[in-house]
Parts: sequence; structure tokens; C-alpha cells
Amino acid sequence: MTHTHQHHECSETMRSFLKALPKCEHHVHLEGTLEPELLFSLAKRNNITLPDHFPKSKAELTERYNNFSDLQDFLNFYYIGCAVLLSEDDFFDLAWSYFERVAVNDGLAHSEAFFDPQSHTERGIDISVVIKGFKRACVKAEKELGISTKLIMCLLRHLPNEHGLQTIDQAKEFIVNGDIHALGLDSAEKPFPPELFAECYAKVKELNPEINLTAHGGEEGDHTYVSNSLDLLKTTRVDHGVNSVQSEELLKRLSEERVLLSVCPMSNIKLQVFQNIHEIPLNTFLEFDVPFSLNSDDPAYFGGYILDNYVAVHENFGFKLPVWEKIVKNSIHGSWCHQERKDEMLAQLAKVMEEYSTLLE
Repeated sequence: MTHTHQHHECSETMRSFLKALPKCEHHVHLEGTLEPELLFSLAKRNNITLPDHFPKSKAELTERYNNFSDLQDFLNFYYIGCAVLLSEDDFFDLAWSYFERVAVNDGLAHSEAFFDPQSHTERGIDISVVIKGFKRACVKAEKELGISTKLIMCLLRHLPNEHGLQTIDQAKEFIVNGDIHALGLDSAEKPFPPELFAECYAKVKELNPEINLTAHGGEEGDHTYVSNSLDLLKTTRVDHGVNSVQSEELLKRLSEERVLLSVCPMSNIKLQVFQNIHEIPLNTFLEFDVPFSLNSDDPAYFGGYILDNYVAVHENFGFKLPVWEKIVKNSIHGSWCHQERKDEMLAQLAKVMEEYSTLLE
């Protein structure tokens, strides 16, 4: 199948429009925001010796990040990066540097951020150290930057279900009190289908019936990873989900049930899910009225934060303003914040649309 593809220039006005949009990020891993500079400075602060094969400078590391061969190659580096995080302050510094950056550069309004406690508890770090550090940064971001936040605890799917159940036990206090707002599932998708974790998902719902549920699915795995996440894990959102296009029946269901897909364009290219951004099935999702948001995934590793992803989508799809309005509206409606906050963001969106409609006709 040949793609006729046209490049769309992102003018300065278009870029400032995209930045002004009240963006909601539903798919960002806090550990994946660990920039080389912070990684090296935390390694130094904590006297951590990085493996011999690990790049020795910020420039070398950035270059290596530009050349991942696949998901596993990236994950190998990701877990080495996690090793520099030890204290509550480390976790705070990591999340705060992300919030500060996206507030200034990207126009982020709302962040529902993932974290992977098992990457840390396996190294003997108490789960409360991780959660308290991240929570402190969330509170500061709300107060000082006006970004509303939610924390999503992810289980690593390459670890057994029993390990997930232990993690849920360790996090019980934070699940019950709502500091952990949702449960997710990430890491290598392919040999670990959603049904392996049904027990974990049921257990979390028992502890807090109000908790939200999501799972990575349909990035490496086929469309059944998406439908099985909905049916067997009872999720109301799916992360990535691009392989949903393999099933028209599934697309209709996602539209009817308003299941949000948290799509990560630049990540899909970095990890060879697609060769080019214009191959990502955003037009099909729009055609079937499947709600999706645009997200950065692991921006320190994939070379693009949320605004970079919006710009990349504009350059490849050239969406008109009403389409951008729809994408942002869907991502606000699909967020897990209270209605009052959604109304604020919708009002902000209306204002941006009014301001730019004449400038970008």
C-alpha cells in the first residue's frame, strides 16, 4: 500500500495555537522523563556506578536514545536509569523537573502520570518513598503551576501476577486514600496478555471501588489485547491502542463506550511500531469517532514532550482547527479529574479557539 504523504509546515502562529491548547497528558511515565543531565547528577549524588557499557556523557547518552531498535532495547536503558532513584527527594526532583518543563514549554493543563513501583521495590526501596516523592511534586505542580494531576500506579507485565499482588498490598494505604488514582499495566506487551493480571485488577477494585483502571494494549499486541483489557481487566481506557484498527467491531465499540486511547506518536516511531507518523491511524479513529489523546510516553528517551507530539501530528496530518478542537475536547472529557476542572479546561479551550480562529483560517 503506498501512502501519498504531504508535509504540512508548522508556522509560528500554528505552533503558538498548539501550545495554547489546554492539553491533557494521559500517557507519560515519570521514570521516562529522566533526562540524561538529571540521570548523571543523581548517579553522582547517590554514588551509583553505572554499567561499563553505559554511555559516559550526556551527548553520548542522547545519541544512544536516538537509536533504539525496539521496545526491549529501550526498556534495558530505562531500567538502568531507574537505578539512580533512591530517596524521596530523588523521586520528587524527577517529577518536579517534568512538571516545570511542561508548564513552561508545552502548555500542559492536566497530567495523569504513570509510575512503576516494582522498578524500585525490587531494588529494596520502600513503596512509600516512591509515592510520597511523586505526590509532593504533584501537590507543588497544582499549587505553583496550575497543572492538575493524578498518579497512576503501573504493574510491570513481565513480572508474575503474584508480584503484582504483593505490590498492591504494599500500596494498599495509598490505594485506599486515593493518592493512587488509577491502576495501569506496562512494560513488554507481547508475551504477557492482559488476562494474566485479572486478579490484580479485581483486588485493586475491592480495595477502592472508585479507582480507575487502564492498561497498555495494542501497541505490540494485536487488537485482542485491547478488547481483553476492557473485558477481562474491566479498564475504561487503553494506552496506545493503535492496533484497534485491525477490528472494525472494536472501533465501533470504542466509539460507543467512549473508551479513550492514549496515543503516543513519537514513541510509536522510536520503537518501530510505525515507520512514519502519518501511518498512525488517527484518521481512522476520527472517522469512527474513537476518542484519543496525544501523549509523550517516555519523553526523555523518545526526544519529544507533549507539544512536540502535537507539532509532529500537525506536520504529518495538517488537521484543521475544528479537528484539533475535537481532539482536545475528547482528551478533556476522557480525563479522570472532577467536572469542575473539566469545565475550566473546556472554557480555556473555547477561548483559544476564539482567539485563533481568525488567525488560522
